[in-house]
Formats: sequence, structure tokens, C-alpha cells
Amino acid sequence: MQLKLDHPKIFSEIVSIISDLVLEVRIKINREGMGIVAIDPANVAMVIFKLPSTAFSELDVDGEEVLGVSLESLKSVLRRIKPGSILVMSREENELKLQIKDKVKREFNLALIDIEGEEKNVPNLDFTSKVEMSSVDFSEAIEDSSVVADSCSFVSDTDRFVIQAKGSLNSFKSEFSSDELSIETIEKSSSKYSLEYLQKMVKATKLVDKVKINFSNDYPLRLDFTTPFIKLSFVLAPRVESE
Repeated sequence: MQLKLDHPKIFSEIVSIISDLVLEVRIKINREGMGIVAIDPANVAMVIFKLPSTAFSELDVDGEEVLGVSLESLKSVLRRIKPGSILVMSREENELKLQIKDKVKREFNLALIDIEGEEKNVPNLDFTSKVEMSSVDFSEAIEDSSVVADSCSFVSDTDRFVIQAKGSLNSFKSEFSSDELSIETIEKSSSKYSLEYLQKMVKATKLVDKVKINFSNDYPLRLDFTTPFIKLSFVLAPRVESE
């Protein structure tokens, strides 16, 4: 197995974002590209990542390889990538070899690990509200919400999308009209989510211009950050308040 990325900086950024949620992952590699599906230790959030074959300048793999990797270790290596660096990844027995090629050829070897637990499958979810909006506006609304509370609510109607948060003393509300975003809604929907998780997820807004937000009443949230070369999605369980 050998993979080559001529522009590995975005891969490094994605690994850093994912590592905020999960510590260890199974990386699947086949002729279609590279993929990760993982759930955080608290079973609250799922991450789904796909780097298609078109993102690689070289992709040589027989069948499918599954690599158990510590994301903290991988992130530390990828941080050493500089602008203009080329990344080559290969497997040698129980190690993942990473070569960073720029002025000097550097080589790191990471021990592969056994990941406990069953393989995770992406859930099949049906949403009543689908919103596509500016990633910057979405990130700002999440950060604004975090000033006053530890959770926020998403509310959608036929012509508007609202992000609001209410703490013990203070509150925040940001309302977007259909002129500022694309919205498809079957019925008015409202659901509450943890800002601790959302703040980690919105770090991916720097990778894309638009974010797709999918939710229903008291239902899991799915965020999609997509470009021609990457697909990064998060699924987040709703926060249901106890009486």
C-alpha cells in the first residue's frame, strides 16, 4: 500500500479537527480512497470522513487496508508538514510509514494499534429540515451562543432558520431569512444540541464556503462540509432536557 498527497495540508487540518472528538480510529483505504467512521468515547457524536481517490496523486492498494491509528500521534506528525510539502504514506507490517518530502526527506513510523469495539456504521437518518448557509455565519452563531449558554437550539420554518441559546441569566438569538440561505423544510422543526461539541465541529467551517445543516424535532443533527476533494460530516445526538 502506498498513498501520495501533493497538497497534504488540508488532510492535516482535518485530522486535527477529528482528533478533538475521537482518540483512535480505523482508517480504511481502498481504490475509492480513504475513509474514517468513528464515534466519540461518550457516544454522543459521530464523524464521517472521506478522501476520494481523486485527491491522491498516487493510490496503490490491493483490496482494502484497515489501519488502527492513534490520532494524537498522527496529528503530531502531520503538524510537521510545511507549505509545499508532499506526503507519502505506506504500510510496513505493523507500522504506518509517513514520509514528508520538501527540502529534506523526513520519515516517521507510527505503530498501528488494535481498535476495540465493533465497526461503526453510518446511521440512515430522515430529516424534516435541511439548511445550506455560509459557513462563516454558522460558525459565528455557534460562537455567539457559547457566550451565554452550554447548548443552543436550531429552529426552522418555511422561510427562516434560527439559532438561539438561553443561559440562567442571558440569552442569544440569530435569525436568518430565506434570502440569506437555502432552506427545505417539511414542517417546523426545533432541536437542542451541545455547544461543547458544536464548537469542535465548526472548526471545519474554515475548509468550505457553505455548510449543510440537517435536523428534525428532537432528533440527531448532521453537518456536512463538502468540497470536490473532501467530505467531512458529523452526527450529533440531541440534548433532551429532563423535567
